[in-house]
Amino acid sequence: MPTLTAPAFRGAPGAAPSVRAPVRDRALFVLGAISLLGLAASSLTFVAIAAKAPSFLVPPSRSGFFALWMVGPLRGLWPGSGPSGVALGWTSSALLVAMYGLYAVACVTARQLRARWTIATVVAVHVIFLLAPPLSYTDVFNYLGYGRMGVLHHLNPYVALPVSEPHTDPSFVLGNWHHLRSPYGPLFTLLTYALVPLGVPMSYWALKLLVGAASLAALALIWKCAERLDRSPVSAVVFVALNPIVLIWGLGADHNDSLMMLFVAVALYLVLCRGSAASRGWQAVALTTAVAIKASAGVLLPLFLFAGPRQRFLAGAGLAAAIIAAASLIAFGGHGPDLGTQSRLVTAIGIPNLIGVALGQGGETAPLHAIIDAVVALAVLAGAIRVFRRPDALVVACAVVLLLVVVSLSWAAPWYVWWVLPFAALAGRARVRIAVLVLGAYFILAFMPAALTLLGDVHFRPDLSPLGARHTREINAVVR
Repeated sequence: MPTLTAPAFRGAPGAAPSVRAPVRDRALFVLGAISLLGLAASSLTFVAIAAKAPSFLVPPSRSGFFALWMVGPLRGLWPGSGPSGVALGWTSSALLVAMYGLYAVACVTARQLRARWTIATVVAVHVIFLLAPPLSYTDVFNYLGYGRMGVLHHLNPYVALPVSEPHTDPSFVLGNWHHLRSPYGPLFTLLTYALVPLGVPMSYWALKLLVGAASLAALALIWKCAERLDRSPVSAVVFVALNPIVLIWGLGADHNDSLMMLFVAVALYLVLCRGSAASRGWQAVALTTAVAIKASAGVLLPLFLFAGPRQRFLAGAGLAAAIIAAASLIAFGGHGPDLGTQSRLVTAIGIPNLIGVALGQGGETAPLHAIIDAVVALAVLAGAIRVFRRPDALVVACAVVLLLVVVSLSWAAPWYVWWVLPFAALAGRARVRIAVLVLGAYFILAFMPAALTLLGDVHFRPDLSPLGARHTREINAVVR
């Protein structure tokens, strides 16, 4: 009796028909459709709850400010009084966990999803979070504050602290990084300068539109990259676009990472197009632009450098850097982003700090920080060597390096997972995607509103150790 092989099971010529595969595919199709509907519905539910009344879900409302221009048109959508206090913490946490579960189902069933349904869902959730109040963080008003410091108050945001500007400025009242010089790149800071004449309300909505549009443009390029690599574009876009971390902490909090990732996606697409040697220069220009928005993209430079002829790449990077440096010199003098202060801050539930706790050190120490940095540097070097030997290994190398970078950051923030998602989606390595999904699950559990309550219930509070208390004081010194 012949052995049943995998091709025969799939219905190869001459094989006995099987009803299992169609039944399984139909079940996956239904599950996938449910996951898309569930993600859209839960996104709208989360935003409606946040827009109902002032709460920790909208940090700028901590002073009672809950104006319609900030909250958006979805205010009042949630019926009744809505959850509050402890109930709100548990409700929003349950929603986050449910959304991540639906996202995992969507990733598993992505090959059965129809392209137009996926695109419609992606656009729908982008619109929902475009109309949302600023969720979880106040960074969008910190962005605007740095711009207003320079244009209205004649304070260089790379030199002066935000606390130096008038405390009556709306961006100061709504922001919180009052003792941190701008850590953002000169191109992004100049963008915030350009928004100042619009006033705070219109600047806020203009920035929200830019963040959402940049995200959609980056996703379109990721779709094209997947086609170039002969991967499923639907699977790639689902993996990146429908991650609740990206939706709530990225789009919902209006973070500028989507602007950075747009230019990273441009650089990657140009690499995959394998055009003329001149395109190497444009790859470098795109990646250098990403670095000038947010320095985090700089870790990719050595990897992209070895993905093809280096002379053109170096020339393009040098030209772009010279132009950006000239503009920065005119606008900010010889000063640049403050990358040191925030990098020294330690999140109590960040992975490096938890490693320090597990090692019996009470948290992340300076030697442990140095060791982790050295491991990341070696990973970047190994990745560059790998790409030099095999340029087609660029996507996998970038995914692995960025995964290690996100894990290694002392100042842990959930939306940083955004950096690695496109490369993990395109890498064609299941283990990389699984690792990113596990990292995302950690971020959901560690940063959901009920996390501190759960940690207290199990008597695990790394922020209360002597070292943890010191880390907390250092953070409070920056945000006070």
